[in-house]
Amino acid sequence: MRLLCCVLLFLTASSAPAQESTDRYFDFSGDARLAYEQIFSLRFQEAQQTLIRLKVEQPHNQIYFLLRNYIDCLTLFIGENTTTYQRLRRNKELRLDQLRQGDRSSPYYLYAQADIYLQWAITRVKFSEYFQAVMEIKRAFHLLERNRRLFPDFMPNQKNLGLMHALIGTVPDAYKWGVQILGMNGTIDQGKAEIEAVLAHADQEDFVFEQETRVMYAYLLLHLENNKERAWEVMESAQVDPTTNPLGCFVKANIAMQTRRNDLAIALLEARPAGDAFFSFPYLEFMLGVAKLNRLDEAAADHLQSYLEQTKGLHYIKEAYQKLAWNACIHGRDADYHRYMEACLKLGQARVDEDIAALEEARQDALPQRDLLKARVLSDGGYHNQAAQLLRTLDNDEFVHAKHRIEYHYRLGRIHHALGLTDEALADYRQTLATGGGEPYYFACNAAVLSGNLYEELDMKEEAIASYRQALTLRPEEYRLSLHQKAKAGLNRLGAR
Repeated sequence: MRLLCCVLLFLTASSAPAQESTDRYFDFSGDARLAYEQIFSLRFQEAQQTLIRLKVEQPHNQIYFLLRNYIDCLTLFIGENTTTYQRLRRNKELRLDQLRQGDRSSPYYLYAQADIYLQWAITRVKFSEYFQAVMEIKRAFHLLERNRRLFPDFMPNQKNLGLMHALIGTVPDAYKWGVQILGMNGTIDQGKAEIEAVLAHADQEDFVFEQETRVMYAYLLLHLENNKERAWEVMESAQVDPTTNPLGCFVKANIAMQTRRNDLAIALLEARPAGDAFFSFPYLEFMLGVAKLNRLDEAAADHLQSYLEQTKGLHYIKEAYQKLAWNACIHGRDADYHRYMEACLKLGQARVDEDIAALEEARQDALPQRDLLKARVLSDGGYHNQAAQLLRTLDNDEFVHAKHRIEYHYRLGRIHHALGLTDEALADYRQTLATGGGEPYYFACNAAVLSGNLYEELDMKEEAIASYRQALTLRPEEYRLSLHQKAKAGLNRLGAR
């Protein structure tokens, strides 16, 4: 959730030629484009001044209302403040009413309304208003489809539809009926092709949303195509400047961490822009804490504590205490591990996978096996040789707890996989499934997903399909939704159901 939701808000807007008529029109040039750039650099105070000037000089330009909505939704998505949410949510219908008075012959007339619905759908997910979010997505989807019939060559529309079609393609079969009832359809391949067409257009024409579309494409490759290296290449081509744009820093550092470029992620996050000119983004401190934890740097605690002090949000509080506990355990401070896990039980909410997993660990009240934990975070950071060397010093038969014996083979599989030792990785994953398939831990389910990934790389289609289907039969207490989505994406890539 943390990955796809924030980037979705980074990726929606439009551009049209200026009109000289006094009618209500849509024009994304001049101050409108400047305000857009300021908003997505989180320079909200500057953007407010630019929007005041835009309203004075172009009082009939309807893009003004779309830009104001971006500020509202980014404020809510990043800040996660429930009081602010209750205040700003009233603005949605006011903005839509204004947009509906615009030029109906413009391709931006329906697109801008759909964009408002999509922004609020993403925002509602942050505040656990899931039914309302689904209804907003339905409205956005149908407005975009209607707009496509009217203006088939309108690229901003195709950008958003491509994203929605790809995401719809990951919905598990058990929930397809709901999507069909809502009148929505799409596949990963369809969405990918639509976004690629937008990028091809951007290669030939001045397309204001070229960089945002490249970011969108990078996330699609990363999460739905499981193509990490290609995702990073596309991210690099987006030319997002992480030193002047906190949101750009989030996106680039996030993909760096997920593609095991942990040291680069740390460098990006340490060089991020800060100060009163930018809207506060505490989550970047959380990311820096996790990245430093991945290389066993005890200073990770400073950044995790800073996040907890700064955030006024709902999410990742339990996970932050879990990571503080891990840091304490890794460095031999077992009493502090239990203290942080006690805070994890009491503070924050368990609405997203990461917080749910943290809460489950806190409830178990069991100190992790220190070396397995070290291997885990090292592997997460891409320090595979160091993690492998550590695991080779352990004797799996000496572990007292069954969970540790299962985890040992799972960690070894992950490391062998990353090091290109395919046969060894598959053998470790099979052992994980044999011993952990009936347990509540996520190890077996992810072992099945990762086996599917490996079989795909080996062009062993039937084995890959079987692995993804096996993953969907397992119901771990941790990360279930995200793992099932990955399995479903794999089946979609292979043309299976």
